[in-house]
Order: sequence, then C-alpha cells, then structure tokens
Amino acid sequence: MERVMKRTALLNEETFIKALRENDEAVMSRLYKLHFPMVLHLVVLNNGTEDEAKDVYQEAFIVLYENVQRPDFQLRCSIKTFLYSVSRNHWLKRLQAKKIKTDLKDIEEFIPFVEDSVSIEREARLVMVESAMQRLGEPCRTILEDYYLHEMSMAEIAEKMGYTNADNAKTQKYKCFNRLKKIINELK
Repeated sequence: MERVMKRTALLNEETFIKALRENDEAVMSRLYKLHFPMVLHLVVLNNGTEDEAKDVYQEAFIVLYENVQRPDFQLRCSIKTFLYSVSRNHWLKRLQAKKIKTDLKDIEEFIPFVEDSVSIEREARLVMVESAMQRLGEPCRTILEDYYLHEMSMAEIAEKMGYTNADNAKTQKYKCFNRLKKIINELK
C-alpha cells in the first residue's frame, strides 16, 4: 500500500487523467482521498455536515470521471480546481434547495479562483453542457451545434437535415434544446 501511495504521489495531472480513463483503482482511490479534505472543509464551513460533504464530493468525482472518459475532453484547469468548482456549485444548489441563503465562504487558498468565480462557474457549466451534448444523441446534437456553434440559419439547417422548411427545423431545434435542458438538470 505504501508503494502505491508513493507511486501516486508522483503522478502529474496527465497521469491522473490517464489512470482515470483506464480505471486504475489504486490511483482513483488516491486521487479521491487527496482532495476530499478540501471539499469537507468547504461544506462544513458553510453549514454542512461530513456526510453532506461526502455526497457532494462523490457527485463531483463522478462528473470528473464521466468527463474524462470522453476522448475529446480536455481539462482546462487542475483536477483540484475542477473538483472544488463542481463541489462548490453542487453545494450551492443544495443550500438553495434547502432555501438557505448564504454568501458561500470559500477556502482561502481558492479565494483568487472565487474572485474570478465567473470563469470557474462558466467552466463548470461548459463541462456540464459538453457532457449533456454527448448524451443528447443525433440529430439533436448536430442541429444544436449547427445553430449555436456554426451559426447556421434555420433554412440552412432545414436543407442540411432534410426538413421541408425552416419552421420545421426551428420546431425540432426547440424540442432538442428542451431535451438538452432536461439532461443538464439530471446532471446537476
């Protein structure tokens, strides 16, 4: 066990990502234990319990794990920052669900990130949307990507997808967007 701990202590971010992709249980366990105290401190500091911290961290770790399994996923921050950001957002949602209004107190080490919380929350939202888009399936993924990313008109999408007119494409885009929102809500 000590040998595993020493080996995993030397791992860099890329190695952790590779280990997660390969389901390396020893490395996943080490990574899980490495950052849990940070989330425990965040949750307890903000009206939570250890059990709630475990739940929030488990959810964040699953989000990381599921995203890492996607071949196109690129982590744009450290694993620690990713887990903190997702955990923080999950905890905020739980507090809101309990109707507890609070100015979330952050761990001092993360204050620079929290001051730039727009970028952290945006990154977390982008990761969630990317994950939801992967689950969405076709033709919805193509329609939404063409409209929002490639800025195609409804007429162009109708022609590309074989719809009779732009109104039919618009109706389909609306349905797809609602399905995407439902998937995102399930991921929260």
